[in-house]
Amino acid sequence: MAEANRAAVGLASYVYAGDLKLAMQIGERLEAGMVGINRGIVSDPSAPFGGVKQSGIGREGGQFGIEEFTEPQYLSVDWS
Repeated sequence: MAEANRAAVGLASYVYAGDLKLAMQIGERLEAGMVGINRGIVSDPSAPFGGVKQSGIGREGGQFGIEEFTEPQYLSVDWS
């Protein structure tokens, strides 16, 4: 795990295992924006796409990607 997370980039990582619980635990510990578990494809139009570290900040696609293109507005009102 330390060797995998030592990389300066973290777009995608992959875990192949026969034990799903173990694979999920490993996946959660990997410093990567996307983790494929027992599959070689991680991108999907409905899923956020992006990395961590020097692989970028933010996400494209999915709910999180849409939020990157919005600008929240706060309205403070006294209605009396």
